[in-house]
Amino acid sequence: MLVRILVLALLLVGCGAESGHEPTAHAVHPAPIVATSPEVPRFEPPPVGSYELPTIQHVDEYELVSSDGTVAPLLGLVAGEAAIVSFVYLSCGQACPLATATLHQLDATLARDEVLAGRVQLVSVSFDPERDTPEALATLRQGLAPQGRWRFLTANDPAEIAPVLADFGQDAVWIPERDGHAPAKLRHVLKLFLVDADGSVRNIYSTGFLDLRILVNDLRTVLGEFG
Repeated sequence: MLVRILVLALLLVGCGAESGHEPTAHAVHPAPIVATSPEVPRFEPPPVGSYELPTIQHVDEYELVSSDGTVAPLLGLVAGEAAIVSFVYLSCGQACPLATATLHQLDATLARDEVLAGRVQLVSVSFDPERDTPEALATLRQGLAPQGRWRFLTANDPAEIAPVLADFGQDAVWIPERDGHAPAKLRHVLKLFLVDADGSVRNIYSTGFLDLRILVNDLRTVLGEFG
């Protein structure tokens, strides 16, 4: 199965798994999906239920702005549900599209799974609210055409998103302009969070662990605790 790197946000340039490269465009321009060959899996994930995922940390619920412009909860979970939360920004060129590609694959997988389909919420949250407006996220959402529960959220301003990032432990550091020449750039580490309905973070995934099989098995393991 091909890993699809979705370049649906902008005219993008380098933002690695630990990103320190500057964006070069601010408007959303839908672009084609670029497919690359996946790496050969180096291991088989453990069977569902053969392991535990103890709580790593707790996060609060927050109200943010949805891609339709309405106020929406970050998690929006009820008992027996779980969410995969990804923090991204649209002018990122590599790490964020990789995270979005992973959620795109997961969304399609969940849509075919009668057990998980109604119990998992996917959430993409922008930590660049000044440029990633609800309209920009709506364009991204339209291009991705989610098959299930996948929401796209931003904030009214950086001050509103700051406590969310701090609570999750998601770094996002703006490096300011230097001498009026080098443009500001954003440094961050790619992270996806598995959160249950109690606000307990049960796993955190970075570049080396963005394996669809791991995500699905972890969701089944966590949700199996609730019947």
